[in-house]
Amino acid sequence: MLSAILILIFTFFIVFFIPDYAKRRQENLDEDDISKTPQMKKLWSLAQAAMRERKPLKAEKALLTILKFDEKNAAAYNRLGILYAREKHFKEAIECFEIAQSLDNNASSLHNVGLIYLETGKYEKAAMAFEQAIALEGDQPGRYIAYAKALEKLGQRKDAIKQLETAYDLNPTTVILRHMLEIYENAEDYENIEATKRRIEDLQTQRALILAKEEKAKAAKKQAAKTARAAAKTAKAEAKTARTKARADAKAARTAAKTAAKSAARSARTINKTAAKSTKPTPKTTKASSVNVTRPVAKSTPKLAKKRKII
Repeated sequence: MLSAILILIFTFFIVFFIPDYAKRRQENLDEDDISKTPQMKKLWSLAQAAMRERKPLKAEKALLTILKFDEKNAAAYNRLGILYAREKHFKEAIECFEIAQSLDNNASSLHNVGLIYLETGKYEKAAMAFEQAIALEGDQPGRYIAYAKALEKLGQRKDAIKQLETAYDLNPTTVILRHMLEIYENAEDYENIEATKRRIEDLQTQRALILAKEEKAKAAKKQAAKTARAAAKTAKAEAKTARTKARADAKAARTAAKTAAKSAARSARTINKTAAKSTKPTPKTTKASSVNVTRPVAKSTPKLAKKRKII
């Protein structure tokens, strides 16, 4: 009995759950494959280029083609909403942003919806959308500025100033301070008007000092680079001169060595020649010449003496 129940449960699981799981998995795989195809990438490029070039019809066609193949593409719905908002088709833009938000809960879609509500005068919905966007992503000054505009339209000036102060803490700019100044001027709050004007002047002075410091550092860096280039040029010239001198010295050394070798060779030949002459044998004298040299001259003298004595 137990085995029969187990078999029945297993059969039920195979029949009802496995096909559904396989189908969902295949759908996810298909979506991933579609989004990575070259055709989809090309369509994205076309849509982005058309939006940059202010060609709404071409961009819309590309985005709708993307959604035809990938119905759950939140980014495409978001882009399409931005496109419709630019063309003042606010109803279609809101619809696209809401679909994008349902597919992917992100701050950008909520912020874009809030901007359209703000543009169309639906300030409560705008404030709600901005508040939700800030809850998801609270480090963007622009979200607080937009929220402050919606709150101001609702008459909540203190809350608007509070949101602007938060935006100023994230990114201190004169633009945010001027938004505050505008709210104070509309409320005729003269004390805060003067205080905000001083804050603007102080910030401008600080920015001017920072800018001057940056310019000075930039000039110093430029001068240092120029000096370094000059030093490198001088070093290069000196190295070239040293190489030229080294080549000249090497050439002179080779010439001197060659001259010395030739001189040594000539001296050696002279010495060898002199040595060869000194070791050459003396030629023998002839017999006649030796007799003439050794013949006595004084043998006739006694004969003369004898003749003189006889007489």
